[in-house]
Amino acid sequence: MSAVRESAQVGVIGGSGFYELLEDATEVVIETPFGDPSDVYFVGEIDGVGVAFLPRHARGHRILPSEVNYRANIWGMKALGVKHILSASAVGSLKEELKPLDVVVPDQLYDRTKTRPSTFFGDGVVVHMSFADPFCPYLSELLVGHGRGIGARVHDGGTYVCIEGPQFSTRAESNVYRQLGFDIIGMTNLQEAKLAREAQICYATMAMVTDYDVWYEGEEDVSLETVLSNVAKNVETAQRIVRDTVGALQHDRDCTCRHAVENAINTPHHLIPQETKEKLELLIGEYLIG
Repeated sequence: MSAVRESAQVGVIGGSGFYELLEDATEVVIETPFGDPSDVYFVGEIDGVGVAFLPRHARGHRILPSEVNYRANIWGMKALGVKHILSASAVGSLKEELKPLDVVVPDQLYDRTKTRPSTFFGDGVVVHMSFADPFCPYLSELLVGHGRGIGARVHDGGTYVCIEGPQFSTRAESNVYRQLGFDIIGMTNLQEAKLAREAQICYATMAMVTDYDVWYEGEEDVSLETVLSNVAKNVETAQRIVRDTVGALQHDRDCTCRHAVENAINTPHHLIPQETKEKLELLIGEYLIG
């Protein structure tokens, strides 16, 4: 009988199709200073590598994009020892050449969310962290390479505009996003990327195209039925990319993502409240003096 694993090197955030990838998975409950994560973490192995999977919207898809506790979700990954997070999410296409069932590995984000906490910091500590390049180039390169390696149509780079939802865009909004040069549209990746960077975890995403949003006159307007149908078709592709990428990761490789907070704490350490220091020990304890 295998020992129960309660740590992982790789985190996967996505839909329920990733459960079956894990070997000897066990459910791990993690308490965080920011409340409960979306669900339990399913911690097991892929080809001998420790992997933690979290269903972003909970099992049964019960949590709205605006209701996801992104801080707790990323905190839990950090607590498990995760160094790399692979995200999979459904997106709409804003360009004709990005077709349904294609995979986009974006390199930029644009924030159109309104009500979501996007930082672990505050309560007496100010952190101004670089976020010019929101996705880890190393992880993104691996996703592109392994996606193409299995024969998927993968696009390297692009801008993901993250909207509040849960409604899809109006026709006017969709056309404005196109005029601004954005490539894909979704509702989840912005906060994950910001918080993963604050937690000094490498993060990249597979944006699985499900539809053409509402701008494209050659298609019916986006509907839940269309999205869910194409999500199901995308699951196998995403699974195969994750499996191959996990096996190729260099876990001891250094990366700028791992030092994002090192010189970003703006508050003199002696002025940070002790309660805040204790709360954020997992994230900034190594950098605090006094």
